[in-house]
Amino acid sequence: MIPKLHYISQGNTGKEHLENIRKACTSGVELVQLRLKNLSEKKILKLAEEAREITAQFQTRLIINDHYKIAKKIKADGVHLGKSDTCPTIARKFLETWQIVGGTANTLEDCDILIEKKVDYIGLGPFRFTTTKDHLSPVLGTNGYLTILEALQTDIPIIAIGGITIHDVPEILETGVYGIAASGEITKNFNKINPFKKLLNSPSEQEQVWNPNQKI
Repeated sequence: MIPKLHYISQGNTGKEHLENIRKACTSGVELVQLRLKNLSEKKILKLAEEAREITAQFQTRLIINDHYKIAKKIKADGVHLGKSDTCPTIARKFLETWQIVGGTANTLEDCDILIEKKVDYIGLGPFRFTTTKDHLSPVLGTNGYLTILEALQTDIPIIAIGGITIHDVPEILETGVYGIAASGEITKNFNKINPFKKLLNSPSEQEQVWNPNQKI
């Protein structure tokens, strides 16, 4: 089963991404997506290997954004593919059978294509404007989610993403989405992970709270 809360890694440097991933794991997140842009494949591989070591310590699932070959090499739990990334069908054939494939969608048509390609989950968004992504697709808001989910009628988990704060969660869940992906909201305060999980009715297996004085 795919966790209902996804943390999308953030940081100005690779080291910051790793530090934030450790904080998220320590605070009880169950799935992390390593999202690195504008770095060489060699650098991403090294950081992905380190992220795998961190997440393994906490039995946290690790998803690699875009780089499906790296996901296979480091034995990550799966890959997340953006709209302009590799076709999910190609990645699926390359990956191990136990590795999951997620895809990004912005429209009903996007979702239909991903369902046809048998992805394991769909990241649907953005919910609102966010600065964490270049070339942002049109903002959906709750009405957008409602319209798309009513038309879809699918069992594939739909993960809402894009500028979501903890205060948005109850309203978004009413649309029928399965879960939430958050980046900035969690990076600002890792203590929000457990409140997020409680709102999502996700069982909290780890009750550790991140201590800002804790050594990374």
